[in-house]
Amino acid sequence: MKMIVEKIENKFDAEEVIEDFEALTKDAGRIQEETLQKILEENGGTEYLKQWGLNGRTDAETFKACVPIVTHKDLEPYIQRIVDGDLSPILTGKPIETISLSSGTTQGKPKFVPFNDELMESTMQIFKTSFAFRNREFPIGNGKALQFIYSSKQFKTKGGLAAGTATTNVYRNAQFKKTMKAMSTPCCSPDEVIFGPDFQQSLYCHLLCGLIFRNEVQVVSSTFAHSIVHAFRTFEQVWEELVVNIREGVLSSRVTVPSIRLAMSKLLKPEPELADTIYSKCSSLSNWYGLIPELFPNTKYIYGIMTGSMGPYLKKLRHYAGELPLLSADYGSSEGWVGVNINPKFSPEMVTYAVLPNIGYFEFLPLEENLNGMEKANSPVGLTEVELGEEYEIVFTNFAGLYRYRLGDVVKIKGFHNGTPELQFVCRRNLLLSINIDKNTEKDLQLAVEAAAKHLVDEKLEVVDFTSHVNISADPGHYVIFWELSGEATDEMLQDCCNCLDKSFIDAGYVSSRKVSAIGALELRIVKRGTFHKILDHFVGLGGAVSQFKTPRCVGPKNSSLIQILSSNVVKSYSSTAFC
Repeated sequence: MKMIVEKIENKFDAEEVIEDFEALTKDAGRIQEETLQKILEENGGTEYLKQWGLNGRTDAETFKACVPIVTHKDLEPYIQRIVDGDLSPILTGKPIETISLSSGTTQGKPKFVPFNDELMESTMQIFKTSFAFRNREFPIGNGKALQFIYSSKQFKTKGGLAAGTATTNVYRNAQFKKTMKAMSTPCCSPDEVIFGPDFQQSLYCHLLCGLIFRNEVQVVSSTFAHSIVHAFRTFEQVWEELVVNIREGVLSSRVTVPSIRLAMSKLLKPEPELADTIYSKCSSLSNWYGLIPELFPNTKYIYGIMTGSMGPYLKKLRHYAGELPLLSADYGSSEGWVGVNINPKFSPEMVTYAVLPNIGYFEFLPLEENLNGMEKANSPVGLTEVELGEEYEIVFTNFAGLYRYRLGDVVKIKGFHNGTPELQFVCRRNLLLSINIDKNTEKDLQLAVEAAAKHLVDEKLEVVDFTSHVNISADPGHYVIFWELSGEATDEMLQDCCNCLDKSFIDAGYVSSRKVSAIGALELRIVKRGTFHKILDHFVGLGGAVSQFKTPRCVGPKNSSLIQILSSNVVKSYSSTAFC
């Protein structure tokens, strides 16, 4: 029996996976009802749901009439009791044994979210479905994936539960490895590198493993696009040392973790010809353009999350990728999955996600404003009731104890696949730069930075990374934008950038407030090279995983440690004269 099970797990039938997906999406409305019924049957006896008077009913109307829409803050007291070891059925019928930490880089501290087998199953369903559609367009043979993935340590909570980032909980699950193997994309790097305690050493070894298996690499990927960019920015600094390691078959002394050294010693042997090839490839490149296909000639595509806050890294990623296609990974969060990319040929800017109707119960809050520019309280609509072209905030109910939970993401309905909507990620709802009547989203900030960065192009300079902050300690309050640059720029050029940033926020509330000085002059602060790396180190020091790190695009007032890191590394500061 065991052999039969293993055989089934080892065989991956893409067409069968696609057929299952087609069947699910054709009957999305009924599947949604069944999914909600299943969630409520399993968890109806919990303390949380009993208080709302469902009395055993599992239909959508009763559920929506009785159970309130909530945020993480509302559920925090319940989750904290679970974290502290309360085994009674609080949020779920079956006890929660694992906790995920969300990336939590906006509020300065991670959030705890329940994680269970059902979430793991939906993760594998998402991975398999998107791989099936990807492989139809970009078939890969039996090769390897150069995956820049890093797993932070799982730790035990006060109540004895295993806690780690969502990516760590997935990577450490036996199902993950089996699924990757079945999909013929095992990782180049040994487990010791992925689970290593030191991110820099793991990154160095990921690069080294990729080079050792350079002809077998078919996919270059990471959880987020910025991790791939960061990896190849690092490669530019250390490539000659990597070449020496390959030539001599001896690992660099910069790697000190014994388990990693042992694992790498089994892969390394003197390969002077390979070293010569890599050396000549790197020496002949112009400004590292097309680095990835030069190093890994059989790569079919580059894969990772490329939407939302990853948008600013695409230009540099395309520079490294040359002609290789960039494929955007699926849409989910620490709380659970939402949709799958079934159109892998779409560019990251155009990518949409088809919602899987059996992984949770989905509702959509319409985003409408009344005449005063304030958002109206609207009734949410169901998965099959959304309208083309409209924007909504996602509210979802999952199998791990979240009921009518506001995810905080704004999405736009771009189309339908059978009966399920295809969503485009717009922005995080709460990541707004706002002082009074102004409202600027993460996308608005990104567009302003892109416009201003054009002033740097002639000097071959680029914005390495950026973030923002609303300074309300001054009166009137004003926006502060922090930039890290790839080199030195003149004061004149940076003053132009600063004015351009200010002018690029075209939100009517911002422009009118600036004109009457209800909002002060925007400030551009230039920070030292490596400052954003210090922010990453700070995040990892708090127990976060590198693979889950996203540069916070707006640093909140409560996040004093991040403000401290940024402020102490400022080398130049400019105030806008755009509205003078």
